[in-house]
Parts: sequence; structure tokens; C-alpha cells
Amino acid sequence: MQPRFLILGAGIIGAALAHRLTTLGASVTVVDAMPPASGASGRSFGWVNASFHLTPAHYHLRLAGMAAHRALAAELGLTATPQGCLWYEDQGDAFDTTRDTLADLGYPLRLLDRAGIAAFEPALAAPPDRALLFPTESALDLPALTARLLSAATAQGAQVITGTGPAALIHDDRRVTGIRTASGQITAHHTLLATGTGTPALLAPLGLPFPMLHRPGAIFRSQPLPRVLNHILATPWQEVRQLPSGHLIAPAAAAHQSDSADTPPDPQGAMDDTLSRLRALLPAADIRPDALMLADRPVPPDGLPAIGPVTDGLSMAVMHSGATLAAVVADLMAAELTGQGDRPELAPFRPARFFG
Repeated sequence: MQPRFLILGAGIIGAALAHRLTTLGASVTVVDAMPPASGASGRSFGWVNASFHLTPAHYHLRLAGMAAHRALAAELGLTATPQGCLWYEDQGDAFDTTRDTLADLGYPLRLLDRAGIAAFEPALAAPPDRALLFPTESALDLPALTARLLSAATAQGAQVITGTGPAALIHDDRRVTGIRTASGQITAHHTLLATGTGTPALLAPLGLPFPMLHRPGAIFRSQPLPRVLNHILATPWQEVRQLPSGHLIAPAAAAHQSDSADTPPDPQGAMDDTLSRLRALLPAADIRPDALMLADRPVPPDGLPAIGPVTDGLSMAVMHSGATLAAVVADLMAAELTGQGDRPELAPFRPARFFG
């Protein structure tokens, strides 16, 4: 009998898993209490990179994630043109360490001087003495990609159910057989949690504590304006990129990938401060605020992804950043779940490290 997979969570991770499992012939149901990409996936900076990493294994997984996104774009018939990133978040010795570490890893980069930076980004008010260009980095419209993946999955027979309200795992002495919602029960041979910050509450009744880090974030979006940026920009004060629509989007915290703040920002203060930094960075641009999008980022206890088996009938895929890792995690997990053997790339990231 064809195995039935139940994916709880319709963000970018759940959508990528649904797409890949259905392409491998699996029967898939996706369930979410909210519409697709309503959580962190819909409020993400969307930066796809491996320049930020915590361990060598994390670097290699993120690098594979960049390649997997290129392959996924070709598969879906999407245009994939890397914006590239101009990076100078750190200076001094920290800059040298980043440059040398990435160069030793073979990561594509180019050292630019002040004149080179000004040529690439003429709208910058005060180009620094030096910056690194990461030409293969890119950014994604995660809500649009989530919708595209779910559409592709449903075209191959997947069922997507949203608006169910809260769900609870059905389990018998840690064996999970599906979920229970206000609308009824849904059973499956295997359940996958792509539930982000909702994961601890689902695991607690199984006696599996998963104390995620509290990492609230905010993304500023401007009103549309003429083209002022050519690359993703990572400065000591602000990360920012410009959408094809002309909107600037920018995290409200500098160096947001490693941001460890655990209290939510004041929305008006975050809006005002981000706007002030952007206007200082790009003084010739008429930057006006449009929205501030708040979300809790799904960061496991040690900051690294949690991917793979949890208990009998249950796996999880919870991580930051889903933007970079969604495609490769879906490829690797789907291969494992359909009997193609364990993937060594995922060995350092198993959830068992938290549960003993």
C-alpha cells in the first residue's frame, strides 16, 4: 500500500516537502491552522546564502541549499538570477576572518575597494573602504514560492487543508498515527512537523521537551520607489534589498541572521529606526514606510536545524533559515522517507540530540 504522509505546516518547509514527496509518488496531505505562509515564511527577508553559517556542516548544508534552489527553479520553470550580495557587516579583524574563512571553503567572493563598491551601488551615501561581493547569493519571494510548490503538489494529487484550528498529535506511547483537530482526525503512516515555533507545544504531550530560542523579528517594507539597489546589501547598520516591485525590505535588526534579541521590538520604534537608517544609507532615495511585518523566527535550541526522525511515525523539519534550506531539506528528507537510505548531510542535525 502507498504510504500516506501528513505534513503539519504550510510554510515554505512544508510546501517544499509536499512538492518533493509527491514527485516521488507519495500520497501527501498538508494541514495548517492558517493560510499558507502565514507565519515566518510570509515575513522573511528571504536571503539565500551560505556566507552565514555556524559550523562547517551547516555551511555545506546551506551551500547545498543554494544549489537545490537553482535546481528547483529550473524544475518549476522559474527565473533564477542571483542578485548577489555586497557584504561589509563586519570590519577590521572580523572582516578579514570572514574573508579568509569563506575563501578557504571555496565560497565565491570578490574583494572590492571603495571605487568598486561605488560602481556597483552608486546610491550608497558613504561606501566603505572595502566590501565582499558574494555573486551567487540570491533572495526569494517566499509566499509566492510556497504557493507555487503547493500548487505543484496538488496537481500531483496532494491534498492541502487550511483553517483547521489548532492540532494535536494522536499518539500511543510515543507512536504517532496522525493529528486531531476541531474538524476531526487525520491519520497517516508518517507525520512530519514543519511547524516552526509551534513545534514545542506539539511535542510536549509526548514527553519530548524542545525549548526553542525566542527570536522575534520584524521586517520593514517601504513604498515602491525607482531602482536604487542592485544587490542585497549587508552593512553594519542595516541589511536591505529591493524587490522587483520597487519596495525595499529590511530587517529591523542589524545582522538579523545572528540577532539574539529575545524581546519583541516596539513596532513604531522599529519602523522609525529602520526608516532613519535606510534614509542615511540611501539619502537620495525618497523612502517612505509601507508596513512592518512581525514574526517569531523558528530557531532550535542550539541555533542549528532540527531535521529527521523524532519518534515512531513522526519526523520534524524546523530551522532558521528556511529560505536557504527549504529545497535541499525537502530533497534529502523525501529521499529518506521514501526508502532511499539515510542522507549523511543530515547526520549533524538530527533532533535526537535534544531528546537523548
